[in-house]
Amino acid sequence: MTTPFLDTGESGIYESAVWPGLRVIRGERHILLEAPTTLESVGSSVYGGGAGPLRRMVNIYVDRHYRCDDPVRDIGRSLREWGYPAEETAGLLTAVRLRHTAVAEERNDHFAVICCATAGVSNAARAGVRRTTFPASWTPGTINLMLAVDGKLTPAAMVNAVITATEAKAAALGDLGVLDAETGLAATGTTTDAVVIGVSQRPDWPLLHSYAGTATDLGGTVGRLVYAAVCESLRAAAAHAEPRP
Repeated sequence: MTTPFLDTGESGIYESAVWPGLRVIRGERHILLEAPTTLESVGSSVYGGGAGPLRRMVNIYVDRHYRCDDPVRDIGRSLREWGYPAEETAGLLTAVRLRHTAVAEERNDHFAVICCATAGVSNAARAGVRRTTFPASWTPGTINLMLAVDGKLTPAAMVNAVITATEAKAAALGDLGVLDAETGLAATGTTTDAVVIGVSQRPDWPLLHSYAGTATDLGGTVGRLVYAAVCESLRAAAAHAEPRP
């Protein structure tokens, strides 16, 4: 578990210790997770979301006053500015300071998992209760999870991993005592969370994972890493609080 960009200024590179060639890079106003090969993916990113091939995930910082009239247009413009291809790219927006990005990773004989998280709880909310909602609402993600798995997963297992990651995020917020400001109840997330998972599907891995729930080695790893990364990002933000513009 690490916050690799806490003291690197506006740039920095984190080389994965469990997946050779995978890098997490801090660049101008963004965090880039780039894999050494094309991944199969599923995710809720506003740009490049859904299911499809993926080579990179880009988590872009915007301030809390960002006008989100057309986030897809804005992300596309930023990607062109930085020279990233629009194809095979997932783009997310965050209002969390990028220096508070947390990375957690593990490897065993059947897979390697990397989780990169930016977490804030200014708009913490609880799912499953009546609260203020809107017909259509989108703002920069407050808890963004970028997950990369070097292993073989069925499409169902990929969705299962998203479920497990979401449960782990909710558990982290519960253990930290984060509350929904509107209801006063324990928060399960925020109103603007996003998650993307990319899987290598490399054929030399011996096991095809059909499940990724909490009873499985894979789900257990995903859950631990997400829990740790969310907690660490929030801890870093609390310990190094900066005045907002």
